[in-house]
Amino acid sequence: MQNERGQGVSHATDSSVPGKIQEKAPAKLEHELPDSLHNTGSNKETGKVSHAVGDSKVPQALQEALPEKVERAVPNFIHDTGKK
Repeated sequence: MQNERGQGVSHATDSSVPGKIQEKAPAKLEHELPDSLHNTGSNKETGKVSHAVGDSKVPQALQEALPEKVERAVPNFIHDTGKK
């Protein structure tokens, strides 16, 4: 049963987070995790998206967690954002 903070159920469709932790975590926390680790489908709403347009050596979860400004500062041969 879900309480007022969203605890008691998981809000993910796919997750690397253990089930018991998902159930105890507030919904707000679940939605703040990158979808590649804990997919709640909320990345587009939270802005946690990768800005890579090509290949990247940066792990997907890190791409989603980094601010766009930091992603774009990484050289394209490591994380291709298409910037010149």
